[in-house]
Amino acid sequence: MKPSAPLLLSTLFGAVCGLHAQEATSGFDLRTTITGQGVYSPELTEPPRSGGTILGGARVMLYPTWKLNNHWTITASLQAYTRPFFESQFSEQGYGVTTDVLQASLNYTRFWNRASINVRVGQLSSTFGSFLLRYDDAVNPLPGIPEGYGYYAPISPLGLAGAEINATAGRFDGRAQFVNSSPANPRGITQPDQYGTWAGGAGYTIRQGFRVGGSTYYGPYLDRQYPYYFPGEEEPRKLPATALGLDVQFAQGPWNVYGEWQHFRMDYTVIPTFTEHTGYGELRRVLNPRWFLAARIEYVRSNSFTGYQRYEVGAGYRPNRLQLAKISYGIEQGPGQGAISGVLTVQFVTSLDLFSAARH
Repeated sequence: MKPSAPLLLSTLFGAVCGLHAQEATSGFDLRTTITGQGVYSPELTEPPRSGGTILGGARVMLYPTWKLNNHWTITASLQAYTRPFFESQFSEQGYGVTTDVLQASLNYTRFWNRASINVRVGQLSSTFGSFLLRYDDAVNPLPGIPEGYGYYAPISPLGLAGAEINATAGRFDGRAQFVNSSPANPRGITQPDQYGTWAGGAGYTIRQGFRVGGSTYYGPYLDRQYPYYFPGEEEPRKLPATALGLDVQFAQGPWNVYGEWQHFRMDYTVIPTFTEHTGYGELRRVLNPRWFLAARIEYVRSNSFTGYQRYEVGAGYRPNRLQLAKISYGIEQGPGQGAISGVLTVQFVTSLDLFSAARH
């Protein structure tokens, strides 16, 4: 996929969703990614979970696409998973099933010779950063996700209500978004303390397979029930979160490289303002049509907790074009201490076209 294409196909999460609906005048397409997961981690035995070291889980992603005509589509990204599934949830108490509407939007797209525009209104993923375009297990080469992303991270994969515009012109691409809350604390449309947040970014494709870009967001992030909203604090609307990020993507032959650096600032008055910066580099090397190796190295630094590094290495095997088996081992390491929180993860991912009805 060309580096600029994800900006126009973000609701379909890149390669996971096919092109059948786009090729027809109108039609409906439903695709899915189903993941079975097994995890070994000593962290699962610690309070408050206090369970065994081995845990199984499952995750289902659904991608319905309804093409109305050559310009208008309705798309969605729906998720259901057993909890805990993500590593950040291993220290939580209890088990359950969680469902999320990650995206659900009405989209208008228009193409010209060397330019395009895409306007979306509805439930949207944040335009900050680049990893959310690879959030699906069939696209992400490793079971883990970067530390800057997640349900307790500065960039949540949960959807935000609002509008955005994506555009390309030659080698340039850009995007702008206005939503009802911050990616650091997504708020539902029926919840209190919703405050507008701006986000956007731009990129330049230096040559085929090599793109550099940047992104930002700005807006209030606190709500009155937030764990760190203390008595005597300013009104949430007066305390913004500010983020700045840089990203790079490179692909040539069997090599794929991704990298991001991000800086976050969350303003307070009764406690010190929180700042954090994080970055990662990810490498994938295709050995042959069935096998690949992957690795991700990342770090986190903050003014309120001890920073750490995380390392994850893994391999993938494709039995056929619809299935992918992955295995990885990840560890964290902090200043002055040895490796901690070793996690061994095995995933089996299946991608299916459940239903397709097109009208030409």
